[in-house]
Amino acid sequence: MPETRPYTSGANQSEVRAHNERLMLSVLHQDGAMPGSEMARRTGLSSQTVSVILRKLEQDGLILRGESQKGRVGKPSVPMGINPEGLFSYGIKIGRRSTDLMLIDFSGGIRAERRLRYRYPQPDEVFGFIETSLRDIGSDLTADQRDRICGIGVATPFDLWRWHAQAGAPKTSLQAWKELCPVTEIARFSPLRCFVINDATAACRAEHMFGASRAWRDSIYFFIASFAGGGVVLNNSVYEGSMGNAGALGPLPTRRPDGSDGRLLDTASIRELERRLVEVNIDPIVLWTQPQDWSRLEEHVAQWLEDTAVALARAALATCAVIDFQAVVIDGAMPPSLRARLVDRVRAELPTLDARGLIRPVVAEGEIGAHASALGAAAKPLIAQYLMDTHAGFAPAS
Repeated sequence: MPETRPYTSGANQSEVRAHNERLMLSVLHQDGAMPGSEMARRTGLSSQTVSVILRKLEQDGLILRGESQKGRVGKPSVPMGINPEGLFSYGIKIGRRSTDLMLIDFSGGIRAERRLRYRYPQPDEVFGFIETSLRDIGSDLTADQRDRICGIGVATPFDLWRWHAQAGAPKTSLQAWKELCPVTEIARFSPLRCFVINDATAACRAEHMFGASRAWRDSIYFFIASFAGGGVVLNNSVYEGSMGNAGALGPLPTRRPDGSDGRLLDTASIRELERRLVEVNIDPIVLWTQPQDWSRLEEHVAQWLEDTAVALARAALATCAVIDFQAVVIDGAMPPSLRARLVDRVRAELPTLDARGLIRPVVAEGEIGAHASALGAAAKPLIAQYLMDTHAGFAPAS
């Protein structure tokens, strides 16, 4: 049983200062550059406290001073904003079909990318690729940029070794992942601090930090990739849960098109589209080829999209019976035009369902797409060490 933790914990002076610094960086990261007076208004901190912290953050290279804004009563105001060069972070997505690695800056800009494709993941191949990629990308950075890399985030399905059947792999092929710890493996060749996060939760973090879902305080997030997954945003922060598995939406019960019982991951996943293509002798690799173009598959995609939309609408409404989410955000590893069609179809389906006792949520389109899990993994070290996380409180990052 997980350890029971108190609702709140005290904070000494150094922790309070760190809290206020995180708060101000988070406001700048979410809302953009602003002068100190506006920062004081939004945070509730005194103007003197804001001034002192802004000066320290600027000295540390985490924020930049903008051009003076004149033409107003009083002294000209100087906006302060996030310095993209202030921090860097690696994000790695270890998936069932590929491993993606990227380096991002403090603003979420992707500075470098690498990808490894496979039929199913093998540890030696995956971690060999990661080691080589980190070395190659690092060699192209300046000494100051390397010193500003704050960590590595790893996004992966929990219990990857259980998914051999779904990945089309021999039963024994993924057993090596059962006892394997990504943090330990990466520590063999990198001194950077490493954080592990569920792949769908990582995608949710990317959307919340860099996409459109930050417009809502509480939202449920669906990500359609090889399998369906998702994440939960509560009180403007991604909620991972005590086991790190909150928002594991794939196992939600649903009905297959033939009326039989199934799970969301069986009906609303790209793996299901792969299966349908194989049945008509079409190589499903076309679904993962970059840049994505599914236009020649319209005959097969149309029915899959319809079935997926129906399943998503039912799942979305069911989640609102637990928490009255303001919005349902839908993203996926698919062409943006298909994602837009899927969202439109879910919007049309939702009003046809019995919602007695519920408030129907807004249905919104995600903005990140196929990069979401790797980008969210890269965001994890930034959030854990420099930004606010409502559900983490003052607890040290794990």
